[in-house]
Amino acid sequence: MKELFKAGDFKVHVFLVKEDHLASFEDGPVHPVCSTFVLAREMEWSSRLFVLDICDANEEGVGTMLLINHKSPAFMGEEVVVKAVFRSLVNNELVCDIEVSVEDRLVAIGETGQKILSKEKISQIFTSLER
Repeated sequence: MKELFKAGDFKVHVFLVKEDHLASFEDGPVHPVCSTFVLAREMEWSSRLFVLDICDANEEGVGTMLLINHKSPAFMGEEVVVKAVFRSLVNNELVCDIEVSVEDRLVAIGETGQKILSKEKISQIFTSLER
């Protein structure tokens, strides 16, 4: 694992809200806005951008925590900016603060956590839990 970043460093990821990003369940559409599920995925991806730089070839990140606090909606067709701010890398756990916005409007804030483990260790963990 490489220690390349310091508190305050950031990565930015941008996505466009599409129809398949809208809030819905098996029984149909709920709201014509970006779903919490999609926000979660995009927030995790923004912090994974750090993981891609940090990991050695034999390592991978595993999600440990995700917190989303909605502030306003993101509507279909809007460009959403997801900013991951490096908070810490203690032992092997990366923690990022996340800010999601559309132009000047704050959509959500949150946090992500990911542990950096060897691919072998991850495989051992998964194998030990398989049924």
